[in-house]
Amino acid sequence: MKEEILINVTPQESRAAVLENGMLQELFIERTSSRGLVGNIYRGKVIRVLPGMQAAFINIGRERSAFLHAAEILPVTEQESVEQESIPTPDINELLHDGQTITVQVIKDELGTKGARLTTHLTIPSRYLVLMPDNSHIGISQRIENEQERARLKDILQNNEQSKAGYIVRTAAEGASDEELKRDSEFLLKLWDRIKLKTQQVKAPAIVHEDLDLALRFVRDLVPTDVEKIRIDSESVHHRLLEFLDDFIPSLTGCLEFYSGERPLFDMFNVEDDIEKSLHRKVTLKSGGYLIIEQTEAMVTIDVNTGAFVGYRNLEDTIFKTNLEAASALARQLRLRNLGGMVIIDFIDMKEEEHKRQVIRTLEKAIDKDHAKTHISEVSSLGLVQMTRKRTRESLEHILCEPCTTCDSRGSIKTAQTICYEILRELHRSAKAYEAKKYLVLASQEVVDRMLDEETNHLAELESIINKPVRFQAEPLYTQEQFDVVLI
Repeated sequence: MKEEILINVTPQESRAAVLENGMLQELFIERTSSRGLVGNIYRGKVIRVLPGMQAAFINIGRERSAFLHAAEILPVTEQESVEQESIPTPDINELLHDGQTITVQVIKDELGTKGARLTTHLTIPSRYLVLMPDNSHIGISQRIENEQERARLKDILQNNEQSKAGYIVRTAAEGASDEELKRDSEFLLKLWDRIKLKTQQVKAPAIVHEDLDLALRFVRDLVPTDVEKIRIDSESVHHRLLEFLDDFIPSLTGCLEFYSGERPLFDMFNVEDDIEKSLHRKVTLKSGGYLIIEQTEAMVTIDVNTGAFVGYRNLEDTIFKTNLEAASALARQLRLRNLGGMVIIDFIDMKEEEHKRQVIRTLEKAIDKDHAKTHISEVSSLGLVQMTRKRTRESLEHILCEPCTTCDSRGSIKTAQTICYEILRELHRSAKAYEAKKYLVLASQEVVDRMLDEETNHLAELESIINKPVRFQAEPLYTQEQFDVVLI
């Protein structure tokens, strides 16, 4: 399967898109003003112990207190990692007390009104390995299925005399040489030494270690070695990425390409259109059927409908073909929209048991490509399929949109920040395509206020790039999502 990676970098945000056979499958967004926290290590302070919840709130220097459960504080030995469920969790009062300082790592980003989730089991990832400095266990990714390869990788790390720390061997390590694994191990141990030193020097609450930015982190963690092309539209980040690949993943350097075309990178590959469609409730299938996707606080529901598809033989055949197509399409939508938690799928009722089994197999095969952990149940008597998808970051809708005040939060609209970034991209696009002395942007008052306040640095940077002045005018009749760029 032809897989390509597109990385779009602007001063205000970075976006990474995964394309399979030219179709957008997954999107990652990181805004400069609100970078993700997962992987960051902090020196925190306990502000409140909650015996009833067997947890504590930790001040890590963020606006919202982070959450640490007692089960995430226990030391894990090699035996415990195998039989962890049988070991009782000590009382939280025996582990923590108010005012105590503690080194923690974020394992789950802030979601909605909830603070970040923490652990004291620190892990530091590289391309092939994850270092567990306080653990001697060596684990192998379950996705590496060949038993000889699993044994080879374990032997390499067990015979590493330089390190007595524990490691998790990542999926990308399959086929990696002794030298590559040794280099990864040396890098991680040096990094851990620097983290330990900084931990002793800072005063809580304070950040001790911050993970890589989106472009480097994405290539390190998610890009397969057989990817066909990695295109990036920032010359400076392209240079940093090239150095990173030379040091850690030399096999990918030949795939990296700096994109300098006139059309914006995401426009060139129709990614912007796919992002816009992914914010809609309705997803049209090629056959004429469609999905209705609803994201709520408690769960995600997906309703499958035949729509305009009438089939060729009989009703059962029509329903079966629609459900098969829907199974593949909804797996893509879950990845693209980054929908997690409980997912309820309402397939159209099927009578034949073999049809039900084939739909489930199709869904399982489509979800195999997903990096997030998923679990699927069988089709119930009502035709419902219950599945779970691990949620570690905000959904695409929650990143790009906000509750709509006009309809009393029954729907959502794009945030003023999102519209500001769309305007900046449109100005950059217009400057490349058309000649103009200056630009006038018509937008809602909320968008104009934000652009001239919080986003003024990004606007000034864009003006210096296009070498043209930009003026803004508030239009009282414009909704928050409306704007026009006028060439003058």
